[in-house]
Amino acid sequence: MGDLFSLVLGLVLLLFSGEFLVRGGTSLARNFRVSNLVIGVTVVSLGTSAPELVVSLDAALTGHPAISIGNVIGSNISNMALILGLVALILPISVNRDSIRYDWPVMMLASVLFFLFILNGWLQRWEGILFFFSLIGFVSWSIIRSRKENHRRKVKLPPASYPVWLSFLLVAVSSVGLVFGANKMVNGASGIAMRLGVSEHAISVTVVALGTSLPELATSLVAAIRKEMDISVGNIIGSNIFNLFGILGLTATVKPIAIAHDVTSDVMWMLGLSVLLLLFMLPFRNGKIRRWEGLVFLVCYAIYVYFVFIC
Repeated sequence: MGDLFSLVLGLVLLLFSGEFLVRGGTSLARNFRVSNLVIGVTVVSLGTSAPELVVSLDAALTGHPAISIGNVIGSNISNMALILGLVALILPISVNRDSIRYDWPVMMLASVLFFLFILNGWLQRWEGILFFFSLIGFVSWSIIRSRKENHRRKVKLPPASYPVWLSFLLVAVSSVGLVFGANKMVNGASGIAMRLGVSEHAISVTVVALGTSLPELATSLVAAIRKEMDISVGNIIGSNIFNLFGILGLTATVKPIAIAHDVTSDVMWMLGLSVLLLLFMLPFRNGKIRRWEGLVFLVCYAIYVYFVFIC
């Protein structure tokens, strides 16, 4: 009963926090004269990736490297296959070209680098430092690029809904709510899963990853309903970049992470879904992720979960 209560409480917190994170993030974009896409891949992604950061750091420091790595990889997989799949199934997603030209390549680069780095069975401290500084460079470049582009095109952005201080406050408070909600969700779901007697790896890439990805789900669903599509897609791609460059970078900097053999197949799934996402976003396909493509993502996720637990 206690685990079920934690599950429901966490879900409610995540939904409300996701709503206010979108509001605060959108208002920040207006105040700083940058696009929603940039806010989606920076501020909102940082807020929704906070649960993964807390879980991965805690797992690494307490001697559970499988959870530390599995949480991030599983989260990236669920972000693309489950969350974008659900959002597209509810409402077809329009894709900003900048997501294809700039953000997706960075996400793919981070994924490929991670795959190459773990071939020796470790994510070393220097690799973590490289990842973390890559994140700082990506965020800085995104903001500068957006401001220049808006100035060149003389884009007139709508006025901000809230003043700067209130926008920051909304983002900060909602991020805390996301962390607390994700913690409750993970504890409840993990408690239920542990009673079923499944492995730590299986729990980390599914239950824990899904729990820590719920902020992305809540934020993307709310953004889609509010027709802030740049935040919806940008949040997913940005969150995946933050997960690899930021979370694994910071975690490995604090403590190098041992990589289990099981992780290789998960990384291959992550790379494959990244390529599939690009194909669905290409301009010649009208730059939309349609309902049937959302269904394809959901089927892929179901197959992935099946192989994790059965094979």
